[in-house]
Amino acid sequence: MQEYIDFFQQNMILSLVWVGLVIAVIMNIVKTKTAQYKEIMPAQLTQMINREEGTVIDIRSKDEFKKGHITDAVHILPADIKSGSFGSLESKKADPIVVVCKTGQTAITAANDLAKAGFEQVFVLKNGLISWNEANMPLVRGKK
Repeated sequence: MQEYIDFFQQNMILSLVWVGLVIAVIMNIVKTKTAQYKEIMPAQLTQMINREEGTVIDIRSKDEFKKGHITDAVHILPADIKSGSFGSLESKKADPIVVVCKTGQTAITAANDLAKAGFEQVFVLKNGLISWNEANMPLVRGKK
């Protein structure tokens, strides 16, 4: 045991970095397990759309949406979700809802807002449309 104490005393910066990394990993695991949404990959999204009648919500800007979106995606801005303006989604609170943005980061906030609003099955496309494009999945171009 004395060797460990000596090591930590002689390598204080390395020891603090190691403790910080351990804490960060533990916090990430806890956050993932307690999140109100689940992250899914593009293949899982296609299965959800085809088998479970999942709804894709695209939260990017109107121009980005027109440049290319997932087939049958519903365009809703994050501000509308935050204010509780869900439109036609109100009737789909029990159905799977997948929130999509460009990178997957903005979708997390929107997914949390949907879960707080009572949506039971909320998902986020991991890495957003970047992962969708990397998987060579199709996009619909033009106005919905």
